[in-house]
Amino acid sequence: MKKIISMISMIVIFLLAMFFCFYRVDYYVMKPGSAYDVNQFVKVQDGDFDDKGTFNLMTVSMFQATPLALTIAYFNDYQDILEMDSVRHEEESEEEYNVRQLKLMTDSQFNALHVAFQKADLPFTITYNGITVLNVLSGGAADGKIQPGDEIVEIDGQIIHKSEDLTAKLSAKKENEEVQLVLNRNDQLIDVTLTLKEIPGSEPKKIGIGITYSQSKTIKTEPNVNVDAEEIGGPSAGLMFTLEILNQLLDEDLTKGYAVAGTGEMNEDGTVGRIGGIDKKVVAAHEDGMEIFFAPDDEITEAMLSVNPDIKSNYEVAVQTAEKIGTSMKIVPVKTIDNALNYLEQLPEK
Repeated sequence: MKKIISMISMIVIFLLAMFFCFYRVDYYVMKPGSAYDVNQFVKVQDGDFDDKGTFNLMTVSMFQATPLALTIAYFNDYQDILEMDSVRHEEESEEEYNVRQLKLMTDSQFNALHVAFQKADLPFTITYNGITVLNVLSGGAADGKIQPGDEIVEIDGQIIHKSEDLTAKLSAKKENEEVQLVLNRNDQLIDVTLTLKEIPGSEPKKIGIGITYSQSKTIKTEPNVNVDAEEIGGPSAGLMFTLEILNQLLDEDLTKGYAVAGTGEMNEDGTVGRIGGIDKKVVAAHEDGMEIFFAPDDEITEAMLSVNPDIKSNYEVAVQTAEKIGTSMKIVPVKTIDNALNYLEQLPEK
């Protein structure tokens, strides 16, 4: 009998351990990731690759939590527990979330190339390719017919170059009217007919196809630049991509021999946008031996304060985190790409 009880106890303990370690709950955990030399993702044709320093993008690690991961995160200052709804948009599936993150990254790469080639005064050409579908609303006209990641390239026989082309066509139509779309899905053209209906959740009532989308565009540069970073989602590497592209385009070593890290979305006009998880990226940069860290010096508006009175700029949080962990890494505020370039220009050679 004692052996049976002991065996049952061991089985119960084993099952509890399995549950604690592997059962997925409806929360995410975000924690510090790592620094990655951007040189491994960006290659400029006949570029300058003999620089002594490095430009490094920063990542955070985010994953669906287990009870064990939740417990660890609860007692760690630099791990956040996030509700599912705070990570994904309303009605956004895992697939749609991944599509959106990939689109944010490709847009970030586009802007990095655009800004870098403008700064280097080198030729480039922009092509508009229609729009990319990010999310299909449940119960909308497109539900079951359009998929996240599809590109809408034509509507009623008119080629779509910019998102405004689609908006103009749809705004002239009424409920129950049909639209003929041509989709690019995995490099294959597909014809789809939709009957327009009320957009789910729209207030006031709007008629449409029930999707969220983003402009699809490509940039051709001379010399050619190959960017291979599909596994890094989101837009936060934009600033560091821009600096690395410029560093390979120019003969000089912009790093001056230092290990330079940073984060921030690169906008098409050269401004640096706010990102999430700045404290975790500072911790990761410190742990990976970075010497300089560029942090977005974003403006906190009255509207933002009205929603969150405790909100701080990325730069403020970065400085507070650096002081808390006692790092010697220099935190540098940047509002634009020029702020980063001016700082590097005045930096003495290491």
